[in-house]
Amino acid sequence: MGLPVAVAVGTMYAVPTAMLAFGFLVEYLRPDKNRDLESECNIFQGRWVFDAHHVPLYTPQSCPFITKKFDCQNNGRPDNDYMKYRWNPYSCMLPRFHGEDFLIRFEGKRIMFVGDSVGYNQWLSLACMLHSAVPQHKYVLHTKGGLPTITFPAYNVSLMFYPDDFLVDIAVGGKNERILKLDSIGNGGVVWKDADVLVFNTWNGWLQTGKKQSWDVIQEANARHNDMDPLVAYEKALNTWAKWVNSTVDTNKTMIFFQGVSPDHFNSRDWADPNAKNCKRQTRPVPGHRYPGGPHPAEAVLERALGSVSESVYLVNVTALSQLRKDGHPSIYGSKDVDCTHWCLPGLPDAWNELLYATILGY
Repeated sequence: MGLPVAVAVGTMYAVPTAMLAFGFLVEYLRPDKNRDLESECNIFQGRWVFDAHHVPLYTPQSCPFITKKFDCQNNGRPDNDYMKYRWNPYSCMLPRFHGEDFLIRFEGKRIMFVGDSVGYNQWLSLACMLHSAVPQHKYVLHTKGGLPTITFPAYNVSLMFYPDDFLVDIAVGGKNERILKLDSIGNGGVVWKDADVLVFNTWNGWLQTGKKQSWDVIQEANARHNDMDPLVAYEKALNTWAKWVNSTVDTNKTMIFFQGVSPDHFNSRDWADPNAKNCKRQTRPVPGHRYPGGPHPAEAVLERALGSVSESVYLVNVTALSQLRKDGHPSIYGSKDVDCTHWCLPGLPDAWNELLYATILGY
């Protein structure tokens, strides 16, 4: 696999009951540098299996959190097969997601997703999965300081989303110039470090151009750039984030996960389909287990950056398995433009959260 030692990539063992206390859980999940990871269970290698009887854990009707842009069924999508594919690892069984167990494990804890709109996509998915597990219990949804939070009072668990497309600062300079500072993490880091669980993601914002671009100039130390290769800028920002983890986060208190790169499907040449242009009206995954377009270039960049983190950060490595799911996007059933970046709910982000849960269990 060639993954950095600092990245936990999936080992097949269960967490003993005596270690369910949060502090013990953090220690127990630390990767063993002497463990032969190649011989262990890898929950991120497998295939998508169609199951006509598979029923999602929630529906748009049963979950009060789904926003319109991800509600593909109510936006007129005529097919629902994309909800019936299960991820099946080759070397082990993926544990069934148990929402109440998740809430019990993190009783009294603050779980924060930090990232872009795809991270928001996953945050909503997890909120729906947890709510569906305990529909008899009340929840509280509120937003303060731009930070939406869903709390399950019966378990004293807070599920928060901190919007941050790049994980590094964007400052406003003279004449309202927006400056993307690749070597600076400011106010966001102050908020993040107090969470008990952090789930980070970033990628799609680095591809923005034109009017969608969130910055006017890129700055690193005293050097300013009007443009930069997205992969280069991405790696510099991730290295800044890694330094922040090393210098700021107490991993005896805080568990850190990094969500793998979420791929888009705007170019059908990537999956070798001459009859398509993008994800529009795609209703089946890419067949087989290898993506014709090859590994996502940002995936290797992310793994390199995580290798520089001195403390344990757990990579939820969903990139390759998500590349196969060209059928899972809102496409024309979410916005005026064809959306091949985000994902329908219910849908693929539910599988991501199943893999996050399995990682927490120690797989």
